[in-house]
Amino acid sequence: MAIPLASVPGFWQRALHHRSFLLGALLSLLVLGAAILSLVWTPHSAYDVDVGARLLPPSGTHWLGTDAFGRDVLSLLLVGARASIAVGVIAVGIGLAIGTVLGLLASARRGWVEEVIMRIADFGFAFPAILSAIMLTAVFGPGMVNAIIAIGIYNIPTFARITRASANAIWSREFVLAARSCGKGAASITLDHVLPNIASVLIVQATIRFAIAILAEAALSYLGLGTQPPQPSWGRMLAEAQTLMFEAPRLAVYPGLAIAVAVLGLNLLGDGLRDLLDPRLARRR
Repeated sequence: MAIPLASVPGFWQRALHHRSFLLGALLSLLVLGAAILSLVWTPHSAYDVDVGARLLPPSGTHWLGTDAFGRDVLSLLLVGARASIAVGVIAVGIGLAIGTVLGLLASARRGWVEEVIMRIADFGFAFPAILSAIMLTAVFGPGMVNAIIAIGIYNIPTFARITRASANAIWSREFVLAARSCGKGAASITLDHVLPNIASVLIVQATIRFAIAILAEAALSYLGLGTQPPQPSWGRMLAEAQTLMFEAPRLAVYPGLAIAVAVLGLNLLGDGLRDLLDPRLARRR
C-alpha cells in the first residue's frame, strides 16, 4: 500500500541523499528551465529563415550553428522544449484525470461496472499513440492537438488499470472497513481514504508516462503527424536532419540529446519517487 507524500517520514531528508531522484530532478528542471527561458529569450528567432546562413558551424553568433534553413539551432531547441512539455503535460493530464476516475469507479462498484471498464481499457491498449494519431490525422489532419488527443487516449487505460489495482488493495484495509461500518458511502470513502492513499502511485506513474509522452510526441513529429511547421519540434528537427547526416551530423545529435536528457531525467525522477514513496523503504531508513 502506498501512503501520501506528506506522511512519509523524512521524505525530503532522504530525497537529498537519493542519487537517482536528484539527478532526475536536475535533468527535468534543466528541460523545464529551457522551456521557460524560451518564453522570454532566445538567441535568435526560431521562426526566421535565412538561406544565406544555412548550415553555419557553431560560432559566437550561433552557439550551436544553423540548420538547412538558416535557423539558429539553439533557439529551435529551446522553443522545441515548450512543445514537448506542453504535449506531455496535457496528454498525461487527460490520461490521469479520466483513467483515475474510471479506475476508482471500477474499484468502488465492482461487479459488471468493473468488468465493463476493464474490458474497455483492454480495448484501448489495442490503439497505441502512433496508430491513434494516424487515424485522427486521416480524419482531421495532422497537428499538435491531434497528437495530444492520441497520446492522452493511449494513457487512459494505463492509469485506469493502475488506479483500480491500487484502490482494490486499499478497499481491503481495516480503516476502510471501519469507515464502511460507520455508514460512510462508497463515494465518501473513495475521496477521503482511497484516493489520498494511492496518490503517490499515481504521481510516480504520471512522471514515467510524461517521459513516454515526450517520446511519442517526438515520434509523431518525426513522421509529420505531430507539431507542424513553423512551430519547432525536436522530432521534426530529427526528421529534417536525416538528409544531412554526412554533411552536418550535429543537426541530428542536438535534438537527439535533448530528447534523451528529457526522457532520462523523467525516468530517473520516477524511479527515485518510487523508492522514496514506498512505505516499506521509508520504515527501513
